Amino acid sequence: MSESIATALQTLKQANYRITKQRRHLLALLAAQSEHYIDITTLDDQMRQAFAGVSHNTIYRNLAEFAALGLVEITRRSNGQAVKFRCERPHHHHFICQTCGRVLEIQMPKWDPSYYEQQLPGAKITGHNFELYGQCPKCANRQKS
Repeated sequence: MSESIATALQTLKQANYRITKQRRHLLALLAAQSEHYIDITTLDDQMRQAFAGVSHNTIYRNLAEFAALGLVEITRRSNGQAVKFRCERPHHHHFICQTCGRVLEIQMPKWDPSYYEQQLPGAKITGHNFELYGQCPKCANRQKS
């Protein structure tokens, strides 16, 4: 069992969630693609192949619970949502390949919410999400060929 799965299972136990075969399998699918976002519909299909009786609602609810516990990151794409294991490092930003879904970390200038709060009088910013999209070097090179 990978360290990321073991850590996720421990987090679930501490939050009083049952450790089911379905949750273990869902975590294993995510761990197998830890550097890529996976379309939630693809993940749903894979789960339903392994567990024919599992409902779409159960899969989506588990992913939402995983996200609330900080185990996964969910992003929106033009064709739906995608999910991946959350990175272990403190807050940072990503470049996401729109061809293969690979995720690369990018460095951003220091985050200063007061800069934006000045533009929004009376507002209190509690967080942000910043992602860049395009093609990773591998996919871009493939397209040139």
